[in-house]
Amino acid sequence: MKKQLIALTLCVLMLAGFSACAPKAPEPVAQQPSELSVSAAASLKETLTELQTLYNAKKPNVTLNFNFAASGDLQTQIENGAPVDVFISASTKQTDKLKDGGLLLDGSTKNLLVNKVVLVVPADAETVTFDDVATGKVKQIAIGEPSSVPAGQYAKEIFESLGTYAAIEKKAVFCKDVTQVLTYTEQGEVDAGVVYLTDAKKSAKVKVAADAPEGSHKKVIYPVTIIKASKNVEGAQDFVAFLSTPEAKTVFEKYGFTMAE
Repeated sequence: MKKQLIALTLCVLMLAGFSACAPKAPEPVAQQPSELSVSAAASLKETLTELQTLYNAKKPNVTLNFNFAASGDLQTQIENGAPVDVFISASTKQTDKLKDGGLLLDGSTKNLLVNKVVLVVPADAETVTFDDVATGKVKQIAIGEPSSVPAGQYAKEIFESLGTYAAIEKKAVFCKDVTQVLTYTEQGEVDAGVVYLTDAKKSAKVKVAADAPEGSHKKVIYPVTIIKASKNVEGAQDFVAFLSTPEAKTVFEKYGFTMAE
């Protein structure tokens, strides 16, 4: 009996020794807090604000700092060295210029969304067409500044295709971004405005008077890209990938966008 107790004690001691020597499971690596600076077209403000909540549910350690403005202004900021990680433009024109300047991460640019251009009027106003804008039916129209606001460039293309831009220019109120166009139209400060369908859908104070005539302007593509000078390329790539998930697609479509092919 004594021998059995001694043997049992030795076994226990040996097992304890093996346990002490056995390698411990690695401690889980805590995700370090990080920040991403995202410059995006003004027409994306509500959409990306909602997507921010969804993204942070998955990546609570990431702080998303958004800068919403006209795509041309954002392009200029990037060219002047603004600390931006991800850029989402309302036109390929801005990303093409940044690419030509060598400011984009190679292979990071892709078409993300498609939008439509529409003519809106105050909700209680009489409906007009794009052709009507050149007549006395419309005394003032708000459009984005064509040199810096993609929606303004599309508006110019539409009226040029109709042969009426010279007449439109005389009654146009040029705005700093598409949000300002919408605001002026909502408040009745102008008779009509040219905005994206997504802008019209989010406002009960305006109504769509007409869709842009087929073939009257370039297709409205929203590309997304990563800036070469980004200090958080891995984080930027993860966020860009999230924007193409089914979860993000549902939100984009809720606001009237369609995903680019």
